[in-house]
Amino acid sequence: MEMVDLIKTKRDGHRLADGQIKWFIQRFAAGEIPDEQAAALTMAIYFRGMEPDELNVWTQAMIDSGDTLDLSGVGRPTVDKHSTGGVGDKVSLILVPLVAACGAAVPQLSGRGLGHTGGTLDKLEAIAGWKAEMTASAMVSQLREVGGIIAGASADIAPADRRMYSLRDVTSTVDSIPLIASSIMSKKIAEGTDALVLDVKYGAGAFLREIDKAREAAETMVRIGNDHGVRTAALLTNMDTVLGRAAGNAVEVQESIDVLEGGGPADLLEVTLALADEMLQLAGLDADPAEVLASGRAREVFDQMIAAQGGDLSVDLPQAAHRSTVDATESGYITRLDALSVGIAAWRLGAGRTRKEDPVSAVAGVICLRKPGQRVSAGEPLLELRTDDPERFTDARAALAEAVAVGPEPRSNSPLVADIIR
Repeated sequence: MEMVDLIKTKRDGHRLADGQIKWFIQRFAAGEIPDEQAAALTMAIYFRGMEPDELNVWTQAMIDSGDTLDLSGVGRPTVDKHSTGGVGDKVSLILVPLVAACGAAVPQLSGRGLGHTGGTLDKLEAIAGWKAEMTASAMVSQLREVGGIIAGASADIAPADRRMYSLRDVTSTVDSIPLIASSIMSKKIAEGTDALVLDVKYGAGAFLREIDKAREAAETMVRIGNDHGVRTAALLTNMDTVLGRAAGNAVEVQESIDVLEGGGPADLLEVTLALADEMLQLAGLDADPAEVLASGRAREVFDQMIAAQGGDLSVDLPQAAHRSTVDATESGYITRLDALSVGIAAWRLGAGRTRKEDPVSAVAGVICLRKPGQRVSAGEPLLELRTDDPERFTDARAALAEAVAVGPEPRSNSPLVADIIR
């Protein structure tokens, strides 16, 4: 086979043959395809798309490029959740122990943050001693004994996707729906879970801002999952504003613990319980997650998960040395608190990274003291900025210059869960 034939086939809007797809993914994963030719093919896919069965073959080839986990021995129904990312999205920290406390095994392999969206592993590493790296045997053991894990994905899981993502990142093809869907689903299917719930976000702070694009991605991923024998559903959730009140690493861990202890913000609780309900339904478990959360059992599982991965919750979470507030300039009702602006501010304070190898600050972040729909008075603090480097405040404030709108009347908020796709 010749790469120019694959490029020409897709450039002209035709379906790639199964053999062509398998040949390309295998050789690409082995580093035998020049980047310029692989980039040309991904750009052709960006403009021409892929047929459903073509995308299934592409996804399977990505899975076959590496290892898969065997979770048949954990003794519980397995179900996982994946979020497309947002600002203040600490749901996994609550959801994994909650669904595990309801009787499932939740094998969540997570990633690190890049840009304005936070990474689950970065958040948990704010806990003293906690380690993201786990062997496959340790994962199975912890799933059997505790019920949940949150860990870093092995480099051997869908390695073709890792190389493909780096290429897409520098060729502006990241937001191709077929490539998004195959990237996410190849890794999740390779996990070996029986069922999967996707949290596909739309709005100002989401990767896919328009709800129609988010819906297309959700429908594509649900179809891929079900076609591969993984019971899959997706929730479309709103990310116009910060989820909860905290955006950062240690601050989001603390907010998650607050929810596990029966408190925390109502919006965070609503999204978490909606996802838990869907996960339990797909897993075939009859349990009430709200009741389990109130009982304290989810908090117990969280503690067990953290301890099993070396974490020490008796050590206080780190605190920022410097704090500053952004105050309201007028009185009225908050009609907008832009999630993207808050995410960028947290990033500039040190909570995020520009490159994958950059370090992040555990203590940096933004606390939303007021949210849309609430009344504020001129001079009242709206946001609290936290960092160990006070020189970062200036750039963070600049990101928030147009983040908040105040009006004379409260504006009704959009539903947090817009739709469920099964």
